[in-house]
Amino acid sequence: MGLFNKLKKMVSDEPVRKQNIRLLAPLSGEIVALENVPDVVFAEKIIGDGIAIKPSGNKVVAPCDGVISKIFETNHAFAMNSDSGLELFIHVGIDTVELKGEGFTRIAHEGQAVKAGDVILEFDLNLLEAKATSTLTPVIISNMDEIKELTKYNGAVTLITDAILSVRK
Repeated sequence: MGLFNKLKKMVSDEPVRKQNIRLLAPLSGEIVALENVPDVVFAEKIIGDGIAIKPSGNKVVAPCDGVISKIFETNHAFAMNSDSGLELFIHVGIDTVELKGEGFTRIAHEGQAVKAGDVILEFDLNLLEAKATSTLTPVIISNMDEIKELTKYNGAVTLITDAILSVRK
């Protein structure tokens, strides 16, 4: 393509293509509205918006391609930056930090590049049901200021098979 065509393309009146991003289920279970999570930080969307999942399995996987930016010392939560620019936070259960790591196994590590479906954490669902305030697992987009539209799905979801959120930046 010649210089004139490149310049023409740069100043074109064509609308910028909307970037649609689908986040897949990081765990199997039932989607629950974030407002129903028994923790004010999540229910009032203080750190961002998203959904929660009542888990039926024992693994948490990456919901998209990206890099793990933080895994909490107690292995109950992690943050990641998606390749599409989303900042995600996934927190397994409510008040699970109080378990001090009991029932959680870290599979991935901070700084690791991951693909959708790569296992990040494993957990003992029976132990969490017995000891945690709730097993509801919030999946949050924390950089909502960059999001133009957020569509939340509902119903039962299967690990890495079903979409949970659709985002337009």
